[in-house]
Amino acid sequence: MADIIQLLPDSIANQIAAGEVIQRPASVVKELLENAIDSGANEIRVIIKDAGKTLIQIIDNGCGMSETDARMAFERHATSKIRTSDDLFEIRTMGFRGEALASIAAIAHVELKTRQHKNDIGTKILIEGSEVKKQEACQTAPGTSFSVKNLFYNVPARRKFLKSDSVETRHILDEFQRVAISNPDVFFSFHSNENELFHLPKGNLRQRLVAIFGNNYNKRLVPVGEETDVIKIEGFVGKPEFAKKTRGDQYFFVNNRFIKSSYFNHAVLSAYESLIQEKTHPFYVIFMEIDPARIDINVHPTKQEINFEDKVLIYNYLKVAVRHALGQYAVMPTIDFDAETSLSGYQTAASPTRQAGQNAPFRESGSNQSWSNVTPQSDQTRQIEANNLKNWQKLFEGVDFEDETPEPTGNQESITIASAATGAAPGLGQSEFDTSKKEPFQIQNTYIVSHIKSGFLLIDQQSAHERILYERILKQLEGNNTATQKELFARTIEMTPADFELMKSILPQVNSLGFEIEEFGNNSFVIHGIPADMRVEQNETFVLEQLLEQYKSNLELKLEVKENLARAMARSASIKRGKSLSELEMQSLIDQLFACEMPFSSPYGKKCFINYEMDDLQKQFEG
Repeated sequence: MADIIQLLPDSIANQIAAGEVIQRPASVVKELLENAIDSGANEIRVIIKDAGKTLIQIIDNGCGMSETDARMAFERHATSKIRTSDDLFEIRTMGFRGEALASIAAIAHVELKTRQHKNDIGTKILIEGSEVKKQEACQTAPGTSFSVKNLFYNVPARRKFLKSDSVETRHILDEFQRVAISNPDVFFSFHSNENELFHLPKGNLRQRLVAIFGNNYNKRLVPVGEETDVIKIEGFVGKPEFAKKTRGDQYFFVNNRFIKSSYFNHAVLSAYESLIQEKTHPFYVIFMEIDPARIDINVHPTKQEINFEDKVLIYNYLKVAVRHALGQYAVMPTIDFDAETSLSGYQTAASPTRQAGQNAPFRESGSNQSWSNVTPQSDQTRQIEANNLKNWQKLFEGVDFEDETPEPTGNQESITIASAATGAAPGLGQSEFDTSKKEPFQIQNTYIVSHIKSGFLLIDQQSAHERILYERILKQLEGNNTATQKELFARTIEMTPADFELMKSILPQVNSLGFEIEEFGNNSFVIHGIPADMRVEQNETFVLEQLLEQYKSNLELKLEVKENLARAMARSASIKRGKSLSELEMQSLIDQLFACEMPFSSPYGKKCFINYEMDDLQKQFEG
């Protein structure tokens, strides 16, 4: 039998390696930026076109390469970072595997121009699919310029499964921001399709964070600094009142290398315990300096996972450091030992400056939190007892305690619950609301109880309102523009460069919802008008910020812009859990919900209501 095992050609081996090293355009940006940092550059420029699919260019003023090094750099496992196996346990450079450039050259057209500072002439190399097409001397600035064109041109399946330009650009910006944050002493600029999104001068960490995330972040930052024999921790965390519903602005760096760690994220969240609402995420940028011998970064090709010698110890150090920072800068709420402990059950420490369910943003209050909205416990207790009594009375209104339920009289007003698909809501048949005797009421300002002949419905007010808004907004986006209410005084909203570009791309659709927004320059927009049907207590700036956060969280779902925007707007503008509603508002919500085409679930897949039959309830009380 003939031998069947053979060595793969280098070009195929490089394409296989590229499958795990280069997953998308952002991977190329990450690898080239890390090489630029390792070269000692203090000025780095990033240029992309069409979300990196057409062009990715990284220009630095680092040490440059000789003619021989420039050619060797594209060979597999060729690196200047390590020499022996012992070096793997003392790694302080960003790269060390020697796979990135070979992988990039295998799946793209690459042009390299490089020159050492001591030389007058540099080197130019052209490579296509791992094949060197040209190498010649050239005139170029000191440092290195990589141009990666037509990414995945010879791997059409990979190119086909890339996401939209906005999604891929977002991933590139994420990688860019991570490197820029960890190197505040380096100048960075970022151009996308000839528009400059970032211009980051050299400075300290706080200045770099403000330059990336916006001027409003300056007052949100709380410095963290702890040092032990094992680890040094420094950086910034955000004030609790600015925690967001979506993830994204959380950064861990170990020896200046960005890592992802749900374990350490839990440590930070534990430090915020009782300070932020459930399912919200604080901002943090935390640097951990640790002996390289105590960690192993040779775990994954992306180098974003690290094994620690004593993970539990670092977890505790991190939690204590963040907790101490929040307390030291008077972010922690003052403890009033005269107040009853049950107070926290109704007004959490995470929201000291707004009423429950209100959509207005938290008010910035410096180091002193305002608790003026918290009523004394005695008054609050009396109010709760009165509400409970009122709700219990409503529960028994019109209830007949005889064995058989009397037939409804002919003069009762009724509303039929109907499904667009079957003509009736599932499990309800032709059940009817009895609105003449039994009004709907709330449970914990979250769920609405509505009586029907066979029992009752339990309605999730937020999910129900999201469904109502979602269908209404979709219709508006399809051409039925809503009315706009002009603002007496125009307002400006400042965004990060990344969010500014994203908002620009969806601005026509946002304005079709009834907003009147236009670019104002310098990463900001001016709001001239809002939808006429927007609730009075809603803050338009906050709604837009939440809209954008929700829109970003849906980008990976590959939804159409209209559907994504409708989902995001419905989530950001809906009535939240904890919002008290009047009987008229509850009844209106119920009527609008069952007028929807799909009243059964929210646009995010959560149930809008649950049907409880009296027979099922009776079984719960039977032994």
